[in-house]
Amino acid sequence: MSFQHPAVLWLLALPILWAYWQWVRRGHPVVVPFDYGHQREGRRLGAAVNLMQTLPALLLAIAVLILAGPRRPAPPSDERVMSNIIICLDMSGSMDMAFGHSTRFASAVNSARQFCEYRKGDAFGLTVFGTEYLHWFPPTRELSAIQNALAFLQPARKLPWFSGTLIGNTLEGCRKRLLRAKDGDRAIILISDGVSGDFGGGRDRQIAQKLAEAKIRVFTILLVARNDGASRMGMDSVYTIASITQGKVFRAEDQNALTSVFREIDRMHQARFKQVTADWVDYYRPLSLAGLVVAGIWGLGMLGLRYTPW
Repeated sequence: MSFQHPAVLWLLALPILWAYWQWVRRGHPVVVPFDYGHQREGRRLGAAVNLMQTLPALLLAIAVLILAGPRRPAPPSDERVMSNIIICLDMSGSMDMAFGHSTRFASAVNSARQFCEYRKGDAFGLTVFGTEYLHWFPPTRELSAIQNALAFLQPARKLPWFSGTLIGNTLEGCRKRLLRAKDGDRAIILISDGVSGDFGGGRDRQIAQKLAEAKIRVFTILLVARNDGASRMGMDSVYTIASITQGKVFRAEDQNALTSVFREIDRMHQARFKQVTADWVDYYRPLSLAGLVVAGIWGLGMLGLRYTPW
């Protein structure tokens, strides 16, 4: 236990002096007829009365301790380690293809928004890409940023530099962006439906090594149906990057599968917690209970264990 105002503890000298005076004072002796008889001294009774009359001094001491602000450290608590997650969204023309009852792009945006709302406490950023990439906003805990950004993505897709698919260039840009986040875990969720044209000459492994050194995990969601002719061979680079960065590649064929993929990513990229020392909290309970007990005993003692007022 500690005290918020330790200077108040000097007032404890008052109840100590009061208790000392109660034991040494003679009071106001009055001669009564039986004083010259052969009665016993009554030391035990006198000690009991003095002890009972000391209780007010003890109550004063408890009041001083309460005024001093007793406190103690709260139990250690667990604090969530924030994850900095960038959602990389493909905005190429092929993302307009049908995907269940909607398009690939609309389904990806809807599922990404639900994922961000579910993982409260993490910071999410949005990067859109095609032939070039654009950091729409950096990782932030303000979820309204994602919701407000959706209204501006559709018209931006008509820009010419979003016509192709260059994943390698985008991952390199996201790596540089995540390196600015010094605290917390880092991850990239890549959503695309095409084969990248900038992974030649072993560049996929070079990018993966840089991401792994920065402790950035890459989860890739391929919006590719089994019957659309897309081959695994053309997408080997994203599997290589996921393997080196300890991420994973998922294939989603409809909206339900896409939602399940985000749930799987949530299980794989679980939130971490660290133990932190809590602040000081008020600790009045034991002193309050002690004061009530002492006041109760003193009140009962006033029925008989007290000096006469004269």
